Parts: sequence; structure tokens; C-alpha cells
Amino acid sequence: MREQHGTAGLLHSQVLSQTLVAALILASGLLLGSPALASPGEEMYQTLLENGGLYDDPEWQAYVDEIGQRLVAVSPDAGEAYHFYVIDQTSVNAFAMPDGYIFIHRGLIAYCRSEDELAGVIGHEIGHVVGQHAKRSNVLGMMGSVAGIVGSILTGTGAIADLSNTATNVLRSGYGRGYELESDEYGAEFLALAGYNPLAMIDVIHVLKDHSLFAQNVLHQQQVYHGLFTSHPKNDKRLHEAVEKSLHLFPEELQEPERDFWEMVDGMVYGDAPTTGLIKGSTYYNGGLRVVVSYPEGWDVRNTPTEIVGQAPFGTDVRISVQRQNPAKEEQTPAEYVSETLKRDDVANGQDVNVNGYPAHTADIVLVEGASAVAQKIAVVYKDGGVYLFRGELGPNGGDEQAFEEAWLAVLGGFRAMTADDLKVANDQRIKVIVAKPSDTFKSLAQKSSLKSHAAETLRVINGMHPNGEPRAGDYIKIVQ
Repeated sequence: MREQHGTAGLLHSQVLSQTLVAALILASGLLLGSPALASPGEEMYQTLLENGGLYDDPEWQAYVDEIGQRLVAVSPDAGEAYHFYVIDQTSVNAFAMPDGYIFIHRGLIAYCRSEDELAGVIGHEIGHVVGQHAKRSNVLGMMGSVAGIVGSILTGTGAIADLSNTATNVLRSGYGRGYELESDEYGAEFLALAGYNPLAMIDVIHVLKDHSLFAQNVLHQQQVYHGLFTSHPKNDKRLHEAVEKSLHLFPEELQEPERDFWEMVDGMVYGDAPTTGLIKGSTYYNGGLRVVVSYPEGWDVRNTPTEIVGQAPFGTDVRISVQRQNPAKEEQTPAEYVSETLKRDDVANGQDVNVNGYPAHTADIVLVEGASAVAQKIAVVYKDGGVYLFRGELGPNGGDEQAFEEAWLAVLGGFRAMTADDLKVANDQRIKVIVAKPSDTFKSLAQKSSLKSHAAETLRVINGMHPNGEPRAGDYIKIVQ
């Protein structure tokens, strides 16, 4: 029987969701001496399920389970209970719990180009469980170093951004190259025995490595699927040797796939919308937080994992941003949050206000002599246990204080709870599968995409054609709309 020794999964993400990280440490509690959990994977699954962390598509949940069970059936753990789920996270990742719970991030699936490649990812994660890498590696000790941070999240006192950065730095290094190669060797063997192409293991690692290079070199983000080698897979001798060991198991005829992969991926939610939000026009939607922020029509609105920023049209030098903050102390009013938690002693003309049913406080910032801004404002809004900080600035290059005041009130008034119709909008950036025409290029396809930055490069990466490839007539191509 498989031993249960805690967290085997290694997460990376632009922003790890509060739910997912909390669940991860709950799962690791067994390792750190907590007797509360008998099955860390099951606890993680239940936490994700209860908090909306699983991808809301039963067909995809069934599909990954079908692939996973097919692979387990030919592994040394045949007959053991394994469970496979898709997490609603845009990050390119997958991880395994040592009790046979395996989670694939939605963001990773977008980079796969076949069922064989997706099976390669799942087979690799099964390999970590079969190889008992959580027990054999030092990752368990690393988990202890973030327990205090996540403990603050569980008690409602932590900062999500700080947590994600720390957890990412601790967990990114993986089990070490030896264990990762062992999992690749296991995975390739399972693929061959299950009737998949074991060389798909190298193909999918190739695509994920290209994504990692794109994220680092173009987006300036640290995106590393755990265990991804420093060298490129096409030049990595040890990886090729590990996978080639399974080629003698390769059947003369491949078995039929469980489903039509391209049909399944067509219509899949893409990108950050459910986790870090989506901008449509001048309105920001976040399905995870159930928040909508509407800026005046014509404003340029952009978002990062930690901030929404709206810039007024040319001729009016107004900028208003929104950030989610640490939760307030239970007894604090919004005004007290400004003075006690934010420690702002430079505010004046403070007013307690109601923003669409939520308590708030807004004030002017007293400018120091020589400040470049004409006026600055600050506001704090409480919503469902969350704290949202608004900051506004009127610069010296256009507009007047009356126009700034009107814009400020408009953005504050544009903060509201998400409706069912809003949720549909927030989740409607999806992958669409097309058949490439002779005239198609990624630049021309990008012009029809909802992607706001590096659209052509992103399409090239998710189609496995980074850095210079172009679609060929008749190819299936993923675009984002």
C-alpha cells in the first residue's frame, strides 16, 4: 500500500490563489506534525471543491481522469486508487499528492497539442507518486519554511502577493534533476504500455520549455514548470536516454485516444480571467473575487496580478488604481484601516461613504511641497472580508481638479459585486480551434484575438511554434477570442 507522507506537488504561478496555497499547506500539515489529516490529497480536493478552485467543466474533469486511469492501469500501482482533477488556474503547472491525487492546471492544458502530450504530463506526475519522491527528497523540509506564511493566510492576515512570491521561490526548484528524470522515465514507460507515443514526453517538455523561455525573455516573468531542465529538451541527452528506454515497449499500433483532444480544447477557458481578472472595454471583471470595477468609457484599463490601473484619455492626466490589501482587523472601520493599518497621516477631508452597499472611506492626500502631482486621493472599500485600496492622481499635464473629482467618484461608484451576467463575461475568453488557411500568419490571427499584449508571440507559443514558426494550411491552430 502506498505510504502517505505529505505534499509531492510543486507549484509555480504568477499568482497562487489563496484557496490553492491554503489547501497545499493544509495538505502539508501531516508532514509538519499535524495529526488532523489522514489523506492530504483528499483534503486538498475537498478544499478546492468547496471554494470553487476546480475547473467548472465536468467533461474535462472526466477526460483527465480517463487518461490518468489508463496510465495507472499499466503502472506498478495498478489497482490503487488514483484521482485526477483540473484546477482552474492559468499557471502552467501540474502536481501530485503522495496519496494518488493528481492535479493539472487549466493553464498547462492550453499548451498541449494532443492527448499523448497531456498523457505525458499526467504520466510524469504518476511517476512522482510511484517513485515516492516526496519521501525520498528534501521537498518536505522546504515546505516547512512557508508554513508560517500560509498560516497567516488561513487566519485571514496574510498578503496573497507576498505569499505567492515566497512559495514560488521555495517550491520552484523541484525534486532535483535525478527525480525529475526518473519521473520522465516512468511516464514514458506508462505511455508506451498504455498505447500512447512515449516520445510525446519529450514533445510536451519541449513546448513547456519554450513557454518558460517566452515568459522569462518576453514577459519578464519567472515561469518554470517544476523540474524543467536548464538546457533545452531537444539538446538534453539524459532526457532522451530516459525516454528512449521505453521505446521497446512501444506497440506496433497505437491505441485509440480516449477522446478527440482538439474537440475538447475548443472552447476551453483561457488566461487569467477566473484568477487575476479580465478586462473588457473599460471594465475589469474578477470571477474569483466576484468583483467588477468599471472605469469611464474611453479609459485605458490594464491589470497585473496585483493591481488594476486606469488611465484617462489623452488630454486629461488622471490615473486611478485599485489593489487588494491584507484583511482588516475585525474591529477596524475603513477610516481606521487608513490610519492604523496603512499608517497614512497625510490625509485630509476624510469621509465615510457607502459604495454600492459596501462601507468605505475616501480622503484627499496632503501633497508635500514640490510634488509633481496636482492632486491625489485615497479610498478604502470593504467587501466580503476583502479590503480594496483605491489611489488616484491628477498629474500636471492636463485636466482640472473638478474633472479629477468627477472621475474619482465615477470609478469608486463603478466598484460593485459581480452578477451572474458579469460572471459569463468574466469567463468568456476562450480557446478556439481553427483550420489554418494559406494566408494565415500568427500576426494576422492575433489581430482577431482578445489577447492584449504579445498576442502573436503568445499564439505561437501555445501552438508549439515558438519562436519563429508560422501555421501551415490545414493545421489545427489554437487562437484566443
